[in-house]
Amino acid sequence: METDITTGAPHPSLKLIPLGGLGEIGLNMMLVEYDDTIVVVDCGLMFPEDYMLGIDLVIPDISYLRRNRDKVKAFVITHGHEDHTGALPFVLREINAPIYATALTIGLIEEKLSEHGLLGSTTFETVRPRDVVSIGPFDIEFIRVSHSIVDGCGLAIKTPLGVVVHTGDFKMDQTPVDGEVMDYARFAEYGESGVLCFMSDSTNVEKEGYTLSEKEIGYNLEEIFRRCEGRIIVAAFSSNIHRIQQVIDAAAKHGKKVALNGKSMAANYRIAHTLGYLSAPDGIVVDLKDIDALPHDKVVLLTTGSQGEPMSALTRMAMDNHKQLKVEKGDTVILSSKFIPGHEKAISSMMNHLYRRGADVIYEKVSEIHVSGHASKEELKIMLNIVKPRHFMPVHGEYRHLVLHTRLAAAVGIPPANIILAEDGDVVEFTENGFSIKDKVEHGRVFVDGKGVGDVGAMVLKDRSHLSQDGLVLAIIALNSTTGETVYGPEIMTKGLVFEEESAALLEGARSVVIETLNASNVEVRTEQLEVKEEIRRSLRRFFNKKLERRPVILPIIIEI
Repeated sequence: METDITTGAPHPSLKLIPLGGLGEIGLNMMLVEYDDTIVVVDCGLMFPEDYMLGIDLVIPDISYLRRNRDKVKAFVITHGHEDHTGALPFVLREINAPIYATALTIGLIEEKLSEHGLLGSTTFETVRPRDVVSIGPFDIEFIRVSHSIVDGCGLAIKTPLGVVVHTGDFKMDQTPVDGEVMDYARFAEYGESGVLCFMSDSTNVEKEGYTLSEKEIGYNLEEIFRRCEGRIIVAAFSSNIHRIQQVIDAAAKHGKKVALNGKSMAANYRIAHTLGYLSAPDGIVVDLKDIDALPHDKVVLLTTGSQGEPMSALTRMAMDNHKQLKVEKGDTVILSSKFIPGHEKAISSMMNHLYRRGADVIYEKVSEIHVSGHASKEELKIMLNIVKPRHFMPVHGEYRHLVLHTRLAAAVGIPPANIILAEDGDVVEFTENGFSIKDKVEHGRVFVDGKGVGDVGAMVLKDRSHLSQDGLVLAIIALNSTTGETVYGPEIMTKGLVFEEESAALLEGARSVVIETLNASNVEVRTEQLEVKEEIRRSLRRFFNKKLERRPVILPIIIEI
């Protein structure tokens, strides 16, 4: 914060503080702060990585927002994907501020908040592209962009120090399914009038050329529908309203009926249809229970589960344990979504089971039935040239994506000194004299496990990993609380270590080790539970390491009698 030379009063600075999304795909949350006002741009989650055993969701650490809750004036959401909205049910419990977003985005957020019992306590402000809202010292314009979900927007945030432009997630689709082309004119107008800082989506910076139009997928789906003679099962992201529309259009063209399977698919269809973002001829969408009465060549099943999630409808169908639906020979399954990194093994396993059921499976590696919603390298260059920012900061990407995007910015002429490579927690501060990154706020990942939020940390994950890799040994002993003599046991039980019925000699050896440990201890030690447990733990750890070269979790259970 600078000081006025004449009055000595401090000049507020403009701060951009990412709490998520700069260093990972997902978890998107950017704070825009000036004086006593904070606007939160997006509030997303990410899905757990392989090492996060048992974790359901991951949300950003909002410690900084808690400390500054009085400054938080609004949540401004660019679009309805969960990596931009999914943390709201958890954050709104602690930070209550109105949500500004387009109609479909609000519809999807309302559905999620309703599930968490938070709908009545939240204020929504519905906006349309080119609307301008005033929040404290900021005037924020919503600018239409193309993406893999309807109603996505970028933002132009007018601040006392200049305009900050944020693309949200975008691509340059010249033939979008709904005909709503990205608003290039507004981005260009801001470029002409001057942009202090430009933040742009980095997800596809490694991909050469241009991203394929969504409309191409419609043509491919129609061709598949034309040649298929059995049932068609299309698995897609329930938030991809354009893809749902394309499936309905292809079904209508070929005289087929569409049934929706999956809670989120049915909910998102209902929301989009009610708001006018989806159109369907009367009678084309039928109830799931009615499809058995229809000829197989007249049925299209639109379902969730494209990522091979264990409890999803498609996976249960592939495993032949779905209550209502069975995959049969002659069915065609279309996986109309990308393979999210980390899900490849689950998807491959699901596909193998679908083939075992006699189905044909069409997926992105054998047919163009999905396109990315993110701009490729040439589109990112165009945006940089349109906006012509004074400073550039890549967002929405892993660290390598951010680095590559900074190089792209330098290649189109932005001075390297004006390019900002920031990470989660960095405080990017703008003053009249430029920018600096001097501070870092508390940041990180908070794990959601069932109803627990933040109660699982690194040590718990480490223990879970240890258990999953090396198993558990229980040593159960009853001791006389006065004399320390053994009344029962020791009984040795294992989980995830060996087959107990086939390892009697090993377990008997472990039992002998415990007996020797107890006999070597004096009476005083044997009457102290903590001492006895630690002695047994050490001796059994040595025993199993020597015999098996494994380090199971050792859990002595002492019962005092």
